[in-house]
Amino acid sequence: MNTMQQLDTTLEQILELARWAPSGDNTQPWRFEILDERRLVVHGHDTRDHCVYDLDGHPSQISLGALLETMAIAASTFGLTLRSMRHTDTPDNRPTFSIELLPAPGMEADPLADAILPRAVQRRALSRRPLTVVEKATLAAALPEGYQVRWLEGSRRMAAARLMFRNAKLRLTMPEAHRVHKSIIEWNACYSEDRIPDQALGADGMTTKLMRWVMQDWNRVHFFNTWLAGTLAPRLQMDLIPSLACAAHFVLTASPRPQRIDDYVAAGRAMQRFWLTATSLGLQMQPEMTPLIFSRYVREGRIFSSTPGMQERAAELSRQGAALVGQQDWDAAVFMGRIGAGEPASARSLRRPLRELLVPGNGGR
Repeated sequence: MNTMQQLDTTLEQILELARWAPSGDNTQPWRFEILDERRLVVHGHDTRDHCVYDLDGHPSQISLGALLETMAIAASTFGLTLRSMRHTDTPDNRPTFSIELLPAPGMEADPLADAILPRAVQRRALSRRPLTVVEKATLAAALPEGYQVRWLEGSRRMAAARLMFRNAKLRLTMPEAHRVHKSIIEWNACYSEDRIPDQALGADGMTTKLMRWVMQDWNRVHFFNTWLAGTLAPRLQMDLIPSLACAAHFVLTASPRPQRIDDYVAAGRAMQRFWLTATSLGLQMQPEMTPLIFSRYVREGRIFSSTPGMQERAAELSRQGAALVGQQDWDAAVFMGRIGAGEPASARSLRRPLRELLVPGNGGR
């Protein structure tokens, strides 16, 4: 009998929802080991060994936090509360969690459960309508104690757009990022179970076709960047225009600043509640994490590229980000994105089927 046949119906429905948690580049850094009807182990992993964006695995840890929060929300619809405990004896690059789902008589279903499936990344233009006072208050109230949202509106939205435009040039001109981009895009696709479909990138058809051909080989990328302003069209269409076409950019900060795995997992849980609340309000979002990641490389004096000039460019971007929100908030930021009213994405990342996320049991060890 296979694992899916043994899976309790309630637990199966909870995991079917939980797997829709967001993760960087749709990596889905989790696998599930079923112990019994109400106990399981989440085996996490990160991509730090081959992804320049997954610095110390912290972005993947944020994704794992989003998974745990989604699982807790889904469990509430069955009158169950989630208890999780991280195994401190597992390697940092493979965080592992014991999960127990306990009866909670009288518990009401978390209303955010209805937002789990429709929540998605929208990389195309959104409405410039400012967020209402009620929308902003509802989003701020969704954050747990210790987290705050900093809004970048008006002239600061313009400054954030310039930051993203310059940040895009850094991403698109370094071979370390090219290796990541080449592996995470599924071409000629509207949906993808394990990557990002090209039709969800936000570029027009002609630019997307050109990107597909150019990105096959770093020498082509370098030639286009050097002689044909190869980054200009993608940066305009995927960064500058969407950054201007939104209600606001925002930064989520944590106090105290995250240091340990558990801090980043907690930040992921906070981020997911914020994002699901936005979805429940009819708002769309797009993460903008790379400025924060490159700033941490700079802050800690760590080299991320062998290409001359990249470190200096990142340092300048870090200074611009700090000027935008203040040095203290920039250093304490755990998530950044843009938000606004708009239509849901017509192309999006899906998820691996649950059967592919289940692993044989070994008692959680």
